[in-house]
Amino acid sequence: MIVRQAANVLEIMEFFAQVRKPATLAEIADHFGWPRSSTFNLLATLSEKGYLYEPRPRAGFYPTPRWLAMARMISEVEPLPPWTHTLISDLSAETGETASIVAPAGVMAVFIDVVESQAAIRYFATIGHRVPIHATASGRALLLQYSQEERDSVYRKIEFKQYGPSTPISIEAVEAELRISIERGYCQSFGDYSRDLAGAAIPLPIGDRRLSVVVAGPEFRIGPKVADVAALIARTVDRLRPKTTAA
Repeated sequence: MIVRQAANVLEIMEFFAQVRKPATLAEIADHFGWPRSSTFNLLATLSEKGYLYEPRPRAGFYPTPRWLAMARMISEVEPLPPWTHTLISDLSAETGETASIVAPAGVMAVFIDVVESQAAIRYFATIGHRVPIHATASGRALLLQYSQEERDSVYRKIEFKQYGPSTPISIEAVEAELRISIERGYCQSFGDYSRDLAGAAIPLPIGDRRLSVVVAGPEFRIGPKVADVAALIARTVDRLRPKTTAA
């Protein structure tokens, strides 16, 4: 269930991140198809709270630096170690594909750091991108770090859907794939969730945080070498992970 008012605030911020310039009330209302009155109320509230301002008279609204200040304070509490960004940067550079750090979010897996491929045909992913935890390589690499009791609790909340021909659509199918992943040494996906997308992922526990690292791209390009990609991920993690700390 989505709370529409909260979603509208986030959509406005995403809008400004895309257009990168001030926008008038009319431009924002027309972009989203919102009534002018409710758009005005939302913009007025954000302005009153110090999150929007008008850089020039009648030139439109734009976010204030308060968003950045708040984001910095939040990110400082649970920062990713710097080596994890180097990890996905190196993996993306060497494979030519999109590489990401992924964390659990209930029945979903959320991308918390991404280095996107430069190829024209690629896996388009951004920070905040969410995928089903059971139907993706990155998500299953997270589930491998759960106890059976924890996994059972997650399974009870999942609405199993057939996203693609190879999607596991039962608890038994997910558990079977996890067992195969343990034997294989990595998790893989071939269109399980996103059509024509393949990927390899491994668990990336850091302290008490359950994370995974995934490399994904078009199935025609990454599919034939998914085992090599998985081996590269493991070698790169071993090379970059600090040896003297759990981080």
